Amino acid sequence: MLDPAWVAEHADEVDLFHLHFGFDSRSVADLAAWVKAVRRAGRPFVYTVHDLRNPHHETRELHDRQLDVLVPAADKVITLTRGAAAEIRTRWGREAIVLPHPHVVPFTTMHAARATRDVRAQRGVAHPFVVGLHLKSLRPSMAPHRVLPVLTDVVAEMPEAVLRVDVHRDVMEPGGLRSDPVLARLLHRDADEGRLDLRVHDYFTDDELWQYLAGLDVSVLPYRFGTHSGWLEACRDLGTTVVAPTCGYFAEQGPVLEYEHDEDRFDAASLVDAVRHAYTSRPSFGASVEERRAQRRAISAGHDLVYDTLVGR
Repeated sequence: MLDPAWVAEHADEVDLFHLHFGFDSRSVADLAAWVKAVRRAGRPFVYTVHDLRNPHHETRELHDRQLDVLVPAADKVITLTRGAAAEIRTRWGREAIVLPHPHVVPFTTMHAARATRDVRAQRGVAHPFVVGLHLKSLRPSMAPHRVLPVLTDVVAEMPEAVLRVDVHRDVMEPGGLRSDPVLARLLHRDADEGRLDLRVHDYFTDDELWQYLAGLDVSVLPYRFGTHSGWLEACRDLGTTVVAPTCGYFAEQGPVLEYEHDEDRFDAASLVDAVRHAYTSRPSFGASVEERRAQRRAISAGHDLVYDTLVGR
């Protein structure tokens, strides 16, 4: 659908083009040609800005240039937070409509996970306090070498607490696409010394991911740059507290515990404070099924208004 030829061939089947993701592989010239094709077809174009800084790119230049094509060209711009809308206004002079990120986890799974937490709390069931750090396939936005030593030390101080670190095989195995031998040695050393619970595996299925997140008390986001997070929303769905960096607009998505972290600055003490606060206070930051249902209706109505305005039904 991001091919101008596809647009020309299928325009009669389309009322409106709405872009979210999927354009990483397109050059700036490709995107400009696609926008022109949409214009020739006479179809409206809506762009939801999820990322103002691409978490998969080491530097921001390419994504900035892609945004310089898409944001000015869109008939309507949507984003997820007021902070992102303010940045869009500053950078391109566009007024973005703010429609928050909806639930990620299915409602039935949300309900079951929250019920399990409630029963466990009511019965006073003893279980380790689990702090999770998932490194996935080591996106460029991640800074585990900064975050990991701090987490191992602070969790070691907390009685009945466990640091669980998950990471994909392509990071840990020699020759893997994202192989990091230094990180692999550090993780194996700390695991052998009993300082963390190391899990090396391939990508979780959705159900495996929900089960994993529901089993955490805290999920630490190890990002040094970024904008918004679907992972954070899944944690909110499942009642898992998020410790999020100050880069981006994560804290505007919903209540989190923040620590200072961006490309230029990392404050280890603030990370320690956030994890300790989560341990001692056990905050409940999650969203209920009822709240997510109401939010979903509001988001749907917001999109419906945008579409009807542009299509003119």
